[in-house]
Amino acid sequence: MNILSAQRKGYWQQAVDYNMDIDVDENTYQYKGKMSLKYTNNSGEPLNKVYFHLYFNAFQPGSMMDYRLSHIADPDARMATNLGTKESPQWQSRIAQLQPEQIGYQKIESVQLNGKQTTFKINGTILEVSLPESIKDGETATLDLTWHAQIPEQIRRNGRNSKEGVALSMAQWYPKMAHFDEFGWHLDEYIAREFIAPFGNFDVKIHINKDYVLGASGVLQNPMEVKGYHKKSKIKTTNNKATWHYKAKNIHDFAWAADTKFVVDSTKTKENVTIYAVYIPTNKEITNNWKQALGYSAEFFDFCSDKFGPYPWPTYTIAQGGDGGMEYGTFTLVTGGRNIKSLVGVIFHEAAHSWYQHLFGINETVDEWFDEGFTSYVEELGMQHIFLKKGVHHSNPMIDAYRAYYKLALSGKEEPMSLLADYYNTNYGYSNQAYNKGAVMAEQLGYIIGKENLSKTFLEFYNIWKFKHPTPNDFKRVAENVSGINLKWYFNLFVNTTRKIDYAISNVEGHTISIENKSDLPMPLDILVEYADGSKELFYIPLREMRGQKPAEDYEIYNGVKRTVLSDWFWTKPSYEFKTAKQPVKVWIDPTERLADIESSNNYFEVK
Repeated sequence: MNILSAQRKGYWQQAVDYNMDIDVDENTYQYKGKMSLKYTNNSGEPLNKVYFHLYFNAFQPGSMMDYRLSHIADPDARMATNLGTKESPQWQSRIAQLQPEQIGYQKIESVQLNGKQTTFKINGTILEVSLPESIKDGETATLDLTWHAQIPEQIRRNGRNSKEGVALSMAQWYPKMAHFDEFGWHLDEYIAREFIAPFGNFDVKIHINKDYVLGASGVLQNPMEVKGYHKKSKIKTTNNKATWHYKAKNIHDFAWAADTKFVVDSTKTKENVTIYAVYIPTNKEITNNWKQALGYSAEFFDFCSDKFGPYPWPTYTIAQGGDGGMEYGTFTLVTGGRNIKSLVGVIFHEAAHSWYQHLFGINETVDEWFDEGFTSYVEELGMQHIFLKKGVHHSNPMIDAYRAYYKLALSGKEEPMSLLADYYNTNYGYSNQAYNKGAVMAEQLGYIIGKENLSKTFLEFYNIWKFKHPTPNDFKRVAENVSGINLKWYFNLFVNTTRKIDYAISNVEGHTISIENKSDLPMPLDILVEYADGSKELFYIPLREMRGQKPAEDYEIYNGVKRTVLSDWFWTKPSYEFKTAKQPVKVWIDPTERLADIESSNNYFEVK
């Protein structure tokens, strides 16, 4: 087996090191910021311009996000107000209603390159900086920025005064270096989807009123000088403000949350990762839920580290805030007023992003399914491992995602998964493609190459691509090398088209079984046959395009069943026949239900 041992030839990536000093005025919801950014250019070409994201600028009337909310058929209900009825909704963007003192903004005061003034302009949520001299290939340059910002009313992910009473949810809050890679600069206007950014180190000092407690990315450097992290701490203040000092290595986003009512709890995983819970103890039930969720989270990190590669950072912080759940480097914001099942579910999903987004810097604006779908896959496996240890497991752990995908596929609203995340016609289509069809993509890959090969692929992918920016093709290549199976057809058709899978058992006559491909997406088939004498046999029909075949799999339904590999089927032939040695009485296509066949009623045939 030829396993890859490095990234693809010629791979490169940029690097950033942020040093930030932030002074917060909690009364006006404004702050002043200073940043010294070391930017390393490994691209092979000189850069005459650089770009930054200014996400707060989206929270202004007339922004692209504002217009998107006003014109999409099904806006996010957290971000829009229905002025009509449920039957005839009339949506109005919440951003359109913001007053000047409520909007968000990031106003850049100066940008220097290696001590020299630059020229810059702001267009929406993008800052374009023209440099006085190019940053040469292999060179590390220093960019110094000063700016002041206003924190918007909490509408999406970040902001002030969330519905649960959290004062500050500080996500996407600083001028963030845009990503530059082999595809060029990624300069997506922020309209509420997600991100891509270079890896780097963060050194952040936040000056804020001494009564606030923070949760943040990275490792708190001075827990004895601030509130909430140590019983014997002595808060060190200047002008009634405490300084919170955090450092983080090899992450690509930094976020934090702050409130005077926050409490801090923590636990450790088996690998000695400290997990913090930072939340408002509203009542006894909420407090108990957070404490339980913290314990379950440690189990989840242990599970993921075994199955998908060790979690490499020393901490992870779960902070109450935002408007749902959103992942950042070693940190997540989640709404906390939930029942225990909901709280654990959202924490598991955001924590799973520590792999599929924060260990592998996936371009979520381009390959949203690779990010959200694979994260949903990891989340669901963890949920079932922890909560169904002694229960009955369905042979397809993603069966709920499959059912959601079937509904989407038959809805008329499906668009190709390769569509840029911002451009879906509906939020319904985006969500089900990214989260559910993406999870189906992963589970069905196991059906194609074998579940053990899929497990090996995940671990090998970790070894090769951690702290890098892989594409779906990089994952495909690892899976091909692990399994020896060609996967071009699968990734192309399932990702780039809305073609559907539909196989049928068309007839069983005597010892001859006839199968029909009623769709335009070819797949290999597992066909279980029960004979008149009660015995069973599993027939495996590989697809010719695979140029290989999966090994036998360990499923309870196949225990003790003879497996017979038949000659391959090819997509240009609509039907396939094979003969059995004994009289069939029952025939099933894929009894494990991992084949995403949109019409299951014709997948079973019983001889009358």
